[in-house]
Amino acid sequence: MAWTKYQLFLAGLMLITGSINTLSAKWADNFTAEGCGGSKEHPFKHPFLQAVGMFLGEFSCLAAFFLLRCRSTGQSDSNVDLQQPFNSLIFLPPALCDMTGTSLMYVALNMTSASSFQMLRGAVIIFTGLFSVAFLGRRLAPSQWLGILATIAGLVVVGLADLLSKDNSQHKLSEVITGDLLIIMAQIIVAIQMVLEEKFIYKHNVHPLRAVGTEGFFGFVILSLCLVPMYYIPAGSFSGNPQGTLEDALDAFCQVGRQPLIAVALLGNISSIAFFNFAGISVTKEMSATTRMVLDSLRTVVIWAVSLALGWETFHPLQILGFLILLTGTALYNGLHRPLLSCLSRGWRPTQEGEHERLLGDSRTPINEAS
Repeated sequence: MAWTKYQLFLAGLMLITGSINTLSAKWADNFTAEGCGGSKEHPFKHPFLQAVGMFLGEFSCLAAFFLLRCRSTGQSDSNVDLQQPFNSLIFLPPALCDMTGTSLMYVALNMTSASSFQMLRGAVIIFTGLFSVAFLGRRLAPSQWLGILATIAGLVVVGLADLLSKDNSQHKLSEVITGDLLIIMAQIIVAIQMVLEEKFIYKHNVHPLRAVGTEGFFGFVILSLCLVPMYYIPAGSFSGNPQGTLEDALDAFCQVGRQPLIAVALLGNISSIAFFNFAGISVTKEMSATTRMVLDSLRTVVIWAVSLALGWETFHPLQILGFLILLTGTALYNGLHRPLLSCLSRGWRPTQEGEHERLLGDSRTPINEAS
């Protein structure tokens, strides 16, 4: 079934903005500039401030939601009341998980390559599957267990590639190991977030854009307030600022003032997360959840290719093997093998109705897959 121009636009928007989101964050990390008080040039390492920007981008999804609500006013085919009342505080626990997981990932991105960062995020499948069995009472299909095992194998291969690439890396071996472990730890927190969303939020039938925007609001406000005590908390070797604290937002703004391209990178990160969330939800509605998963996997390829082209990392053959194994695990866990087998046995058919997610209907995919 041929895609329409609108569907191609949505697929391209999701792929491009999703790639920009990670690449712009890594681009900002690669800059060096003087800080406040005439301090020497040093790398722009401000992961918590970058996380605040990411939540600001998520917060802007509320604008898209209200625009959609205005457009949907008076339409009789809408099967969900967009103004359905609910307590916004139900978003606070998953927002706290999102805030913690995102902050950890931005810290890790300072320590490892952008491609490894993107690949290792696939570990969320492992913990989401295990937690859904333990806390939601789900029973995983054999193919999903195979997907989890394949994902574990893929993570081992990607980690091994990082270790073998240490001689050509811009990061120390200890930094790479710490960064990779932090990414995997962050996926545990992201999996907890998904379980909380499944258990407490989906039953309220909240629109995904409204959910992302509300979580973004909580994350933006809370993490912005946390920047104040972080300015005084010593962080030792984990600190990337001259003051040696957990985060120095003032130093970040001084660096931005002396190197305007950092502001371009930060704005790219903030704007891309909003468009990526909107495009991802729209792709699931207009095409299928499988298409969204495939595009998200292609995003890893784009990030990897651009990082190699810009010289941010060096090529290692094991990364290809690791990516393919991770892709296989993701496909098995999400049931991509079923339409492929159906395609081989009966010929290609249009996307099955069960794969679609109504833009104004139930959502059983993670509310926020981009953080």
